[in-house]
Amino acid sequence: MQSAELISLVITTYNRSDALVSVLQALAKQDDPCFEIVIADDGSTPQHQALVQKGLKAYGLKATHVWHPDVGFTASRVRNLGVLAAQGKYVVLMDGDCVPENDFVRRHRMLAEPGCFVNGSRVMLSEKLTHDVLQGRTQVFGRKWPFWLLQRLAGRASKWTALMRLPDMTRRKQKAFLWKGIRSCNMAVWRDDYEAVNGFDESFVGWGHEDADFVLRLHNAGKIRKNGYLSTEVYHLWHKQSSRAEESKNAARVKERMASGQVKATIGYSESSGAKDMVLSSWG
Repeated sequence: MQSAELISLVITTYNRSDALVSVLQALAKQDDPCFEIVIADDGSTPQHQALVQKGLKAYGLKATHVWHPDVGFTASRVRNLGVLAAQGKYVVLMDGDCVPENDFVRRHRMLAEPGCFVNGSRVMLSEKLTHDVLQGRTQVFGRKWPFWLLQRLAGRASKWTALMRLPDMTRRKQKAFLWKGIRSCNMAVWRDDYEAVNGFDESFVGWGHEDADFVLRLHNAGKIRKNGYLSTEVYHLWHKQSSRAEESKNAARVKERMASGQVKATIGYSESSGAKDMVLSSWG
């Protein structure tokens, strides 16, 4: 992918401005500046929105803010609205509690390839390390490997290999659908491919497996998963788990679609166009 091509970072958030501001701080330090920020807001309060705007100003960033009313966990819909507002031909989906490394945009650009989508990588942080990050006592991006070795040995991070880098290579590609390791908190896809499968399926209710469904339908459309391990790291800030009440039902729907070969979302990206409850703003 050419260095001058705009990459759209679509970041989902909901009432967690402290985490999102930490993400923005890291984005301000990217070594590849050719990107835009789209904040896909799942109904955050005015107080949280104000804190995010303050963070953008502090780090000299601009963003497009897409908001719709809080009606529960609707990550699929807000992602579709975010992509709808994006300007780039290549979209990187992120969560607002996943802090990227300094080379995040550059490494996603390196892995971008027609006919492929990228399933990124993450490091899970402990509650204690997350608290230190949110309180401004420590910074996780731009650190050296001894820092991560220490965090791993202390049980504050899930792995210490966050800074290791492997090149683009054939072994990253995975033609068949594999449920394991799907990361919608760090995933890149060409906009044309996103539109071809009608984006995320908004008919999935509650938490769970809407990302697996999205990946499955990309495979059904003939796209190849490229794994971004040891290349596209984000540091996933700790949080309490969301309700898993609908997980089994959502998993069952994905299994049905594995047999049917369904490509397009039942209710998805195309249905988001012209949404009357969406508020679109330019921030920063």
